Amino acid sequence: MARMTKEQRLAFVHQEALNEFDNAQSPVRDERLQCLQDRRFYSIAGAQWEGPLEEQFENKPRFEVNKIHLSVMRIINEYRNNRISVDFLPREPEYDGLADTLDGLFRADCHDSCADEAFDNAFEEAVGGGFGAFRLRTEYEDEEDEDNEHQRIRIEPIFDADSSVFYDVDARRQDKADARFCFVIYAMTREAYAEAYDDDPSDWPKEITQVEFDWCTPDVVYIAEYYKVEEVTETLRIYEAIDGTEEKYRQSDFDADPELEDKLAAIGSIEVRKRRVKRKRVHKYLMSGGKVLEDLGYIAGKCIPIIPVYGKRWVVDNVERCMGHVRLAKDAQRLKNMQLSKLAEVAALGSVEKPILLPEQVAGHQMMWAEDNLKDYPYLLVNPITGPNGETQAAGPVAYTRSPQVPQALAGLLQATEADMDDILGGQGEADKMVSNISGKAVELIQERIDKQAYIYMSNFGKAMQRCGEVWLSMAQEVYTEEKRRMKTVSEEMEIGSIELMTPTLSEIGEVEYENDLSDAKMDVFVDVGPTSESKRASTVRALTGMMAITQDPQTMQVLSALSLMNMEGEGLSDVRKYFRNQLIRMGAVEPTEEEQQQMMAEQQAAQQQEDPNAVFLKAAAEEAVAKAQKARADVIETIADAEYKQARAAETYSKIDNDAERLTLDSTEQVARMIRGQPSR
Repeated sequence: MARMTKEQRLAFVHQEALNEFDNAQSPVRDERLQCLQDRRFYSIAGAQWEGPLEEQFENKPRFEVNKIHLSVMRIINEYRNNRISVDFLPREPEYDGLADTLDGLFRADCHDSCADEAFDNAFEEAVGGGFGAFRLRTEYEDEEDEDNEHQRIRIEPIFDADSSVFYDVDARRQDKADARFCFVIYAMTREAYAEAYDDDPSDWPKEITQVEFDWCTPDVVYIAEYYKVEEVTETLRIYEAIDGTEEKYRQSDFDADPELEDKLAAIGSIEVRKRRVKRKRVHKYLMSGGKVLEDLGYIAGKCIPIIPVYGKRWVVDNVERCMGHVRLAKDAQRLKNMQLSKLAEVAALGSVEKPILLPEQVAGHQMMWAEDNLKDYPYLLVNPITGPNGETQAAGPVAYTRSPQVPQALAGLLQATEADMDDILGGQGEADKMVSNISGKAVELIQERIDKQAYIYMSNFGKAMQRCGEVWLSMAQEVYTEEKRRMKTVSEEMEIGSIELMTPTLSEIGEVEYENDLSDAKMDVFVDVGPTSESKRASTVRALTGMMAITQDPQTMQVLSALSLMNMEGEGLSDVRKYFRNQLIRMGAVEPTEEEQQQMMAEQQAAQQQEDPNAVFLKAAAEEAVAKAQKARADVIETIADAEYKQARAAETYSKIDNDAERLTLDSTEQVARMIRGQPSR
């Protein structure tokens, strides 16, 4: 293909795309048609009688008691009440701060692009019909500013995805991460198509009309976005830095920054080798049945940016099959509608016994009899009849029609149909029977039954959201690369903040490093399919308050009460929840985020810098008083020690005196004794 001209290459791409579309659309055409019929069945008035049933009841009452709609809306409300969000988790501890940055940027992109509309539409189509989808794309931050080259990632809905989104038939993963191509088709009027692309479908080659899908009808022309995954070979250049470490650069890096080679040489980096590597890129084309209308080149990221959402999904007979909450209940709903319509017809005719008259009796009074049910005449007139002998005689009706009776089988079948619908739809009507004095445990059990019906849809949507996070990260690593670009972030509490991308800093060894460098982010993407009802959060509050009743520790009581208030739902409690979260962080019961930790440090520094002069004086006076008290205590201790020392010296002196006196006494006594015995004294 490298030797082809541009026109030849696009012609080749177009023919290949037509074949791939037929291969992708043909196996799932019947399944996708059922998905569309299911969505019409529960959402459009009159759709429950479409098809042969409508012809059978053409001249009869056709009532709809749409129980499926309420069941579908309960599941949709469960999702809207508990939306699923994306969480980026680092593969290495050094990327903890970058994970919080990615979380904030993703929430900001969702907020700015009104992504809730895309998520809601995809979820509703998946629950109703079985298949939905949404898309990610990049656009300039300010389309009107010629100097602003910054781009943002937007998340947008795809309506009627079951009729417009088709993947590679060999892709087996539910999130289609293994798909080689994808088509998103749209319909335009022939006039709008001819005006927009200067192309007349009547000039298309004959073989175009022989493909299985009809790209052009008398009313509309179909165009398609064609995403093709290609393996692109690039040159990888390895440089050795002055400290001996190796750095890798792609040739595209040098193309984007012509001065990069000189910068590397200036810091002493030397190119040591090259190698050719392959990586995936997604090529986007805009095409119709006649030709490739536009080659849009490679898009940001390495993933197809179309995210599929399934209600329930299987692969049977090597064909992907899906359905939502409606399909299995359609027959029971039709049967219920027919029975109610028949009962209504019987009830309308049951109270009226029509008289049977001879033609001569109503001659001239036909309008009066026909309008009686509308004008309610006080009496009705009839003509006399001619008797067998030719005389005129009065006569009443010949007979009366009988009132129709309700067949016993119809009443029994109606009850069975009602039970079947409850079984198929999960008996969710039990939630409407809860009374005010019902126990909290019973409420949880009823809600648990409802949650089990909704969980498969929530779980499958969680897989779609995880894929959305992976695609977004792949795109962000190529789009959000400008040095010192300030970008909006949104916290979990929906508070607006900002960060600066690619901020250069010096490492401990003097190397230049970049903060918030998304291109180097090694992240895993997770989603939290959390509690699917407010009753479960209320259950958490009840569990915490129950623990408060059995604990005696004041600090534990304080933590439990703060956690209870954090989990409470209600209008205007967001500020209260934030306050108690801060309290739990200060108590050490909750781990702060990096942003919260930085905020706490900033508050402490500000408090130290802006200390009140009176507080400073009082603090100094208190410190002086403490110092004086400590000195006085030391003096007292010294005085006591001196007194004890003097007392000890006195005791030692008294002991010596006593010893001397005792010795003198003994000597005197001995001398007296000697004198008595006549011995000479010493």
